[in-house]
Amino acid sequence: MESLIGGRWLNRIGIAALLLAASFLLKYAYDNDWIGPTGIVALELLAGAALIAWSQWLLGRGYRFFSEGIAGLGAGVLYFSLYSAWDLYHLVPQAVAFGGMVVVTAAMTAIALGRNSQRIALLALVGGLATPMLLSTGTDQQVFLFTYIGILNAGLLVLAGRRDWRVLEFLAFLGTQVYFWGWYASFYNDEKLLRTAAFATLFFALFAALPVLRARRMAALPGSQTTLVLFNAFWYLLALRAMLWPGRKWELTLAVLALAAAHLVVAQRAPAPEAGGRSAVRLLFAGLALTFVTLAIPIRLEGRWITMAWAIEGLVLAWSGFRAGLRGLRAAGLVLFALTAFRLWAFEIPAHEPFLNPRFAAFATTVACFAAAFYFSRQHRGALEREEAAAFGLLGIGVNVFLLWALSLEFYDTFAGSDLEQQLSLSLLWTLYAAALMALGARQGSAALRWQALALFGLVVGKLSLYDLWFLEKIYRIISFVVLGVVLLVVSFLYQRRLAAKKVEGQAA
Repeated sequence: MESLIGGRWLNRIGIAALLLAASFLLKYAYDNDWIGPTGIVALELLAGAALIAWSQWLLGRGYRFFSEGIAGLGAGVLYFSLYSAWDLYHLVPQAVAFGGMVVVTAAMTAIALGRNSQRIALLALVGGLATPMLLSTGTDQQVFLFTYIGILNAGLLVLAGRRDWRVLEFLAFLGTQVYFWGWYASFYNDEKLLRTAAFATLFFALFAALPVLRARRMAALPGSQTTLVLFNAFWYLLALRAMLWPGRKWELTLAVLALAAAHLVVAQRAPAPEAGGRSAVRLLFAGLALTFVTLAIPIRLEGRWITMAWAIEGLVLAWSGFRAGLRGLRAAGLVLFALTAFRLWAFEIPAHEPFLNPRFAAFATTVACFAAAFYFSRQHRGALEREEAAAFGLLGIGVNVFLLWALSLEFYDTFAGSDLEQQLSLSLLWTLYAAALMALGARQGSAALRWQALALFGLVVGKLSLYDLWFLEKIYRIISFVVLGVVLLVVSFLYQRRLAAKKVEGQAA
């Protein structure tokens, strides 16, 4: 611990203190006319170059860690001087300062590569990112700032790729976010849309490049790379939404679909898994592609169309998962079915006339997709694990739940003029639906359907006992209890006959 604090932490704190002290001293000298702008910049350039040369001398004497700190300090001074020469003192045009920073970045990249030192690369990154912040004048210099950040990132990402220094990628990514959103909050307007979108795309491409190249070379990515892929994709999506929503929905939709297509291409070109295993790289990029396609639906569509589109997409994914034998696709389909169910429950859909309305269309589409996916699961039940089979079993129950829910809403609206007629229609509907479920369950030998029927009968009995018995008028009450009584007697008779038939079969056997 003593070695860590005294040898490393104090070294870095001292470097930062010296950098700040030098900048304050030079500014103080300038404010008091001790030295002109040209002299300040010249001293800064000479000091930065001398520090880097001194670091090489220290390395030759065996002071590796200390020399790396001095090299990082020298790089920070050089970045500082070039930026101040252009932005603060206006001594050189933008192109000259820009070229000088490219040279410094390239030089530090070469030094870090030559010394095989991740610490030099980190110090260069910190110094490079700190330069615009230290000398910010509060004016909008988007083109130069973002170009500078892009060049800095490109050089350090090349370095990270050559030496597999992944921490560089995360620090550069975080620094880019700070500058992008800081500039956006202060200076963005619609007139800068194309330019800002171009820079956002450049940053996204830079931070996607290394993970994509690694994905092309291997069948797996480290956890840190997976995290960067996710953060980079969703940051870019947020940036696009901030610029394009809600006035440019079509452009946002096309951009999201392009993102989905790009990730799908990477998934398809990733190395195949060994011996029939699953490729985590393919699942990662395919999952992102699926996510972006799913997000494109609510961007472009509204209301019931979102619900219907998600239900159809869930069915397509489930069917594709069964055909291709990919559990991940089936799981994605189930997730979309869950989102569809949530939308039906949470968001009201207008219905101006019974049955022929958007609400019933959304429910009918959902029920049809649920039923088709459940049918596919029955056809491939041997390929399903217990948890997945249970999930698709719940989907089968959902078919009846949502169909009965949809019919109940339509019946309720049909008799909207009378509360008594509404309650009677619900009781009759539920009773007949339960009877139909019982008959179908008996015919197909499905215990699940029969249990659903019994549960629904219990619900009807509870409704009649707690509501219809006390609040319906005589004729409505009579009709409710007569229908329920007749249906229950018929069901009971059928059960008894079925049990008797099984008993005879058992004796014969």
